[in-house]
Amino acid sequence: MAEEIAPSEDVPLTEDEKKTLHQIARAAIEKQLGNKTDPPKTASKTLKEKRGAFVSLHSHDRLRGCIGYVHGVKPLADTISDMAVAAAFQDPRFSPVKKDELPDLDIEISVLTPMRKIDDINEIEVGKHGLMMIKGACSGLLLPQVATQYHWDRDTFLAQTCNKAGLPSNAWQDRNTEIYIFSAQVF
Repeated sequence: MAEEIAPSEDVPLTEDEKKTLHQIARAAIEKQLGNKTDPPKTASKTLKEKRGAFVSLHSHDRLRGCIGYVHGVKPLADTISDMAVAAAFQDPRFSPVKKDELPDLDIEISVLTPMRKIDDINEIEVGKHGLMMIKGACSGLLLPQVATQYHWDRDTFLAQTCNKAGLPSNAWQDRNTEIYIFSAQVF
């Protein structure tokens, strides 16, 4: 079993660590499709930290799958491997990825900072922060790059995150709705 390390602070990933995570993600998807691809081994302490992360797959500039862990539940390298497989084969919005799609599959990884609950929406910086809304049993999350991609302002980002949670667009104004922000290193 891999040694698990809890992050003491949000340490940016090096270019080598980013490259390794991309290789891990691609190898996990290829292995699921029957290729005998072994993921690279890593000695990086950062990749052994428990960190939240999402893997987003795109094909021809269109989303093909996106799944992740909001909080660090496993070492980052394991999370990326698991979430790459989940995004490729278990995202209920899409059919499973097929072998012939591999050459056109782009992998985007988002490594999250810990969530921070806010009471003032003015703390939200569109393009820097992702959002998570929680009200009762409903919750929804949008990564920071989503607001930028769609050119949303803060109010639209809040409304769309509510919609993702299955809540009315204005649920963010309800004092019983919890709003969390986080940042992500996206590569």
